[in-house]
Amino acid sequence: MAAPLEIDYAKLKILIVEDEPYTREIIRKQLYQIGVRSFAEASDGRTGMQEVVRTRPDIVFCDVHMGDFGGLAFLEGLRKVKIQGIDRTPVVMLTADSSQDTVMFAKEKTVQGYLVKPVSSQQLKQRIDLIVHAFPELALRLKPDRR
Repeated sequence: MAAPLEIDYAKLKILIVEDEPYTREIIRKQLYQIGVRSFAEASDGRTGMQEVVRTRPDIVFCDVHMGDFGGLAFLEGLRKVKIQGIDRTPVVMLTADSSQDTVMFAKEKTVQGYLVKPVSSQQLKQRIDLIVHAFPELALRLKPDRR
């Protein structure tokens, strides 16, 4: 059995796409408790797309339902971006919507997780760990520095 992967969470760059400021703040605080120190935020999918291109996050946590350009439109647009690597950015959907149609759409667009709100810091950490294990280039970059 392989040894558990060590992750320096402080090296992670996270984008939170969520229309509710209070929910963004809660998620940011939970991620900070885990050790994440670099955040970008967006209040809708359109701004989220701009932030992905601008900040190149390692992982995006995205709400599903947000006005006229919600999480599913964001996810679909992200997977069509023609900038190398951005189209593969790991996305975790955060929502209270667990309908089969929404879940199937998200799976078809290759999400790396679907968490039903409210989420705990433990759920966020577990999802980050799974993503880091699934993306070797990310795991390599997030290795703790040994001095």
